[in-house]
Amino acid sequence: MKWLDRMFGGPKEMAALPAGSKAPDFSLPAVFSGKDGGKFSLQAALQQGPVLAAFFKVSCPVCQYTLPFLERIYQAQRDKKVTVVGISQNDQRDTAAFLKEYGVTFPTLLDDPNGYAVSNAYGLTNVPTLFLIGQDGQIEVSSVGWVKQEVEDIHRKLSEAQQTPVLSIFKPSEDVRDFRAG
Repeated sequence: MKWLDRMFGGPKEMAALPAGSKAPDFSLPAVFSGKDGGKFSLQAALQQGPVLAAFFKVSCPVCQYTLPFLERIYQAQRDKKVTVVGISQNDQRDTAAFLKEYGVTFPTLLDDPNGYAVSNAYGLTNVPTLFLIGQDGQIEVSSVGWVKQEVEDIHRKLSEAQQTPVLSIFKPSEDVRDFRAG
């Protein structure tokens, strides 16, 4: 086994905090369609209901693929007690351009590119990484990259929590991949 560790760089670390973990609390500056939106606090958002946190980087092709689908979840849940929030690993200017280009309107936060304190607290090694955080602060779903089934599970759980019908976020004419590595 040691030769495998030498060949592949040792034992692999967990890619992100797993489901069942306590979500680290955080507060970050927010950007809403390129405008300063003040501060976002996870603790305050959880008082309203569950939170879907989506970590991304603007140059990531899988993030570019994923976030428009998360926008559909946001639109389906926007009048409910659910928070969908993006967490960008880029600066405000690049993030605002990304949001505009990909039609993302949900609140987006900026993780400081000089240290990525929140990304590190959540154990990120790849983006996109999604966390569905229950109102009790526990991570219910932890998803790295694009996993269609996990995105559907997140949407279903949010709909069930709000006691609303689960409508498909995918259009019948779309060829949606089951998996794309982050």
